[in-house]
Amino acid sequence: MRYQIRHALVQYGADTILEDLNFEIHDNEKIAVVGRNGCGKTTLLKLITGDIHMSNLDSDEECGISMAGKQHIGFLRQISFADGSVSVEDEIKKTFASIFACEKRMKEIEEQMKSDGSRSLLSEYDHLQKQMEALRGYTWRQDMEIMFQRFGFALEDLQRPIGSFSGGQQTKVAFIKLLLSRPDIMLLDEPTNHLDLPTIEWLEDYLKSYDRAVVIVSHDRMFLDRVIDVTYEIEYHRIKRYPGNYSAFMKQKEENLIKQEKDYEEQQKEIQRLTEWIEKWKNTPSKVAATRSKRMVIEHMVKIEKPRRFDTRAFRALFEPRIESYTDVITAKKLSIGYDKELCQVSFSLRKSDRLAIIGENGIGKSTLLKTLVGILKPLGGSFSFGTNVEWGYFDQQRAVKDDADPEQTVLENFWEEYPSLLREQVRSALGSFLFSQEEVEKKMGQLSGGEKVRLSLCKMFQTRPNLLILDEPTNHMDIVGKEALEHMLASFSGTVLFVSHDRYFIRQTATGILEFEGDQVVQYPCSYEDYLLEKSKRSAAGKGGNTTPQASFGKGSSDARKSADASGLPSGKASSRQAPTLANIFDGKTYYNPGKVKSRLQKQLEKYEEQLSVSEQHADELKLQLMDPSLGTDYEKLMELQAQLDKEEHTQETLLERMMETEKELEELESFQS
Repeated sequence: MRYQIRHALVQYGADTILEDLNFEIHDNEKIAVVGRNGCGKTTLLKLITGDIHMSNLDSDEECGISMAGKQHIGFLRQISFADGSVSVEDEIKKTFASIFACEKRMKEIEEQMKSDGSRSLLSEYDHLQKQMEALRGYTWRQDMEIMFQRFGFALEDLQRPIGSFSGGQQTKVAFIKLLLSRPDIMLLDEPTNHLDLPTIEWLEDYLKSYDRAVVIVSHDRMFLDRVIDVTYEIEYHRIKRYPGNYSAFMKQKEENLIKQEKDYEEQQKEIQRLTEWIEKWKNTPSKVAATRSKRMVIEHMVKIEKPRRFDTRAFRALFEPRIESYTDVITAKKLSIGYDKELCQVSFSLRKSDRLAIIGENGIGKSTLLKTLVGILKPLGGSFSFGTNVEWGYFDQQRAVKDDADPEQTVLENFWEEYPSLLREQVRSALGSFLFSQEEVEKKMGQLSGGEKVRLSLCKMFQTRPNLLILDEPTNHMDIVGKEALEHMLASFSGTVLFVSHDRYFIRQTATGILEFEGDQVVQYPCSYEDYLLEKSKRSAAGKGGNTTPQASFGKGSSDARKSADASGLPSGKASSRQAPTLANIFDGKTYYNPGKVKSRLQKQLEKYEEQLSVSEQHADELKLQLMDPSLGTDYEKLMELQAQLDKEEHTQETLLERMMETEKELEELESFQS
């Protein structure tokens, strides 16, 4: 066990944030901490880093914090660098101080060994070499430059002063420093904020293969499902541990609640039955002993706590547009967008009831397109037009969070200022639908969290009842319940939606079409996010096979797409038709399978996987040697290509090992069946 918190109490003044907190970090666990905004997730991370302390009495021996040896804990904080004039490279190089100290000492020993070949110097030098290898000291520059580019920067940006970058970019630099420092326990608070889809997907693979512990606070459901293997939930000031990813946690939580409700009801019925018996016979002399016995049964019962339903309070902005638009909502033809110079040209069409998601890397023009459509920026060329009766509402999460309203103004006053013709009851009703109820409408604007500012901005936009919603990153700063509420609202919305998002789960639940920005190309896919991914996979496979002509097959069944996705030659999943039938189907009353043939087939399959694993491991070793080649030290494109190939081989090896385990299990079941 790396780290443990036992029975901790955390309070701010008289307010209890966390009580009876028990939390553990084992080995290389990837842990998620989930819960509503304001429940105490970031407070837990601050407790782990030592920024805050438990509120328990010192005399309470049951509570405490312990760790195995000295653990290097790294925390991605809201950073503001002390000296904005320092170059990005010099800032990042601070991470490698221990490597530079090793290098310096090794050079000193090399000089000393010219006149002194003592065993003690040789032993120290050997120890330093091993330390350099453990710290990845021989590849620190390569690691830095590859990771810097992974986060969307150009190499020349390394020489820019850190103060010349935006707040979001500085957060990325801080993230790069944290990853390069390779802490024993890495704490990440909303790590996917400010990252585009390709970077998020790369980060997922990096964290999954990270050989130490990671604790993640995030509302990105797909990210959690793909990375973590333990989930802690904070609800009603308490924390509970669940094995598995986010989806597994939700399933277990529902099952546990159902069981607790059933057990609670049964116990309450039993208590009522015993109480009624006692009341009936308590004055009967012959029943005194029995009455006392039943009273003791009630007193010694381990009382089951009355279950509390999930904290699912969310906004309920179900509304209908003021008027209905015609079929054609937006038509853009070779629309040139940008600021001083053109970023790209965009052609697309948006029809009534479409929910079109705009995706792509950061800085490529997604938000610029929305700003052009709503008139904040002027088009640099081409044309676009809104259809008849289109009334749009625009939401920009950056403007929402950086609201320049008077910090002393209340939420009620701020909303009423924008809609002065409404009655007080109408204002309170509108705000109440976005969780600003009772005393919360008197909350000062300067006290609002990012999530509360987003809710207020959405509330203002929906008040106009537009039939076209233009949304720029609407789910940033929202908790999971808030995201689900927005998903349900958009699913039932009879109008049209155009939105930018990096939240893949939200896109999958919401989008009916995809507008992808990639390089200098913009392509519209008239299909769901799942079908878009399948089509991209098919195009990639066709390109590798020499056929670069796109073959669109949107909305088809999955058989052809699965064949395409399985271009690697590996089984596409546990239900692959190429795997041997399970024992439950060996004798189904209609078809008889020869167990001997099945066993032979499984053995050959296992041998094939072993051969493929050996080839992949050999290829990976060759790639690692190439990455160490000094002649490639400045060939960054080649280094990134080699690293991508190595990542692919490691993923292939993981897949092969899973398939081998499945096949070995089936062989064991078959042998047990035959015996």
